[in-house]
Amino acid sequence: MANLTIRNVDDDVVAVLRSRAKNNNRSLEAEIRQMLIEAARGKKKVDLVELADRIAAMTPNVPQTDSVELLREDRDR
Repeated sequence: MANLTIRNVDDDVVAVLRSRAKNNNRSLEAEIRQMLIEAARGKKKVDLVELADRIAAMTPNVPQTDSVELLREDRDR
């Protein structure tokens, strides 16, 4: 397996990555490795649909406007 070295990463970015790793019960190295694997493979359509469903579930009692209506409204401006 190959080794990578990444230099000059902002402290704020490292802090966010450390927090993300902690939330996922991983080391910083394991979290970054997982992120690289996911980036290399690309997001699957199923993953994106699942994400959209989770976002929609955050506001279950709020009527959602059809995106076609929003686009038409924006074009008419």
